[in-house]
Amino acid sequence: MKRFVIGVLAFLLFSCSKNEKPTVAFYYWKTILQFSPTEKEILRDNDVSKLYVRYFDIGLHPVTQNPIPISPIRFQENVDNFKIVPVVFIQNKVMLMPNFNVEDLAQKTIRLVEEINLKNKINCQEIQIDCDWTLKSKDNYLKFIERFKKLSQKKLSATIRLHQVKYFKKTKIPNVDSGVLMYYNMGTIATDSLNSIYNKKIAEKYLESLKKYPLHLDFALPIYSWGVHIRNQKVIGLRSKLNLEELKKDANFEKTGSIFFKVKKANYKNGIFYEENDLLKIESISSKDLVEMAEDLDENLVQTPREIIFYDLDEFNIKNYEKNIFKQVVSCF
Repeated sequence: MKRFVIGVLAFLLFSCSKNEKPTVAFYYWKTILQFSPTEKEILRDNDVSKLYVRYFDIGLHPVTQNPIPISPIRFQENVDNFKIVPVVFIQNKVMLMPNFNVEDLAQKTIRLVEEINLKNKINCQEIQIDCDWTLKSKDNYLKFIERFKKLSQKKLSATIRLHQVKYFKKTKIPNVDSGVLMYYNMGTIATDSLNSIYNKKIAEKYLESLKKYPLHLDFALPIYSWGVHIRNQKVIGLRSKLNLEELKKDANFEKTGSIFFKVKKANYKNGIFYEENDLLKIESISSKDLVEMAEDLDENLVQTPREIIFYDLDEFNIKNYEKNIFKQVVSCF
């Protein structure tokens, strides 16, 4: 009887650990970190303890073509209650440099992260590198990750794209402690009616590959939207933070389909000039889409994610969803 009881307890403990739900986390992608009351409420209501904060980008100087930091973050908010994970976004063209200096870039990147941490009294345990590396930049990227990990002496995570999961034998797997699958930006930004942020049919081509991917993955899901600005059947730009309700009321725009608006009269909006007959295609993610993403991912997992990270924490994005959506999505796993 005693052995039976112990066996049942062991089974229950194992079941609980297997079914432990991931936590809610957010990316913070603005250059000044300051929370609005709405953002604070979302963080509090979802018991958020971890934020992935973009510290700076790394691009190439337009003249010297040397790597430079772009738009470092400025903190105007006390973040003592959060675990902060600095995220460094590195443009792929940096990794394609013919005379790529791994040691120099790794040292300078770590130094700037440490300077920002010191200035803001942040003691981080993890750093994340965000780079959409390709087959051509793969060798430099992998060398950079190796050197960065050794020099930083921190837990290291990296963003992973769908194609890097499916073709990991070619693209290789960076030597990091864990990855974050960016489950968005799946299609081509185009003039048709398809959503380039999320497309279930495209996603399904990659989902099976998750079962074979050997690195632990957490998932980043999109809560942003944008307008695809079309002129003469050509995409001329992406327009962020377009208020849909405001657009419907604007006499200069006419709704011509479920996601299309036509410019009736030339005008400036949010600093952008729209010619007569230009089109705006609104691409966004619904609550139903988020739940669908979570359910599809869950069906193809070998290991439950520790976190679901929503991109990105911004009052403009948050107000498009009901309050419980983030916990609802997490409960699918």
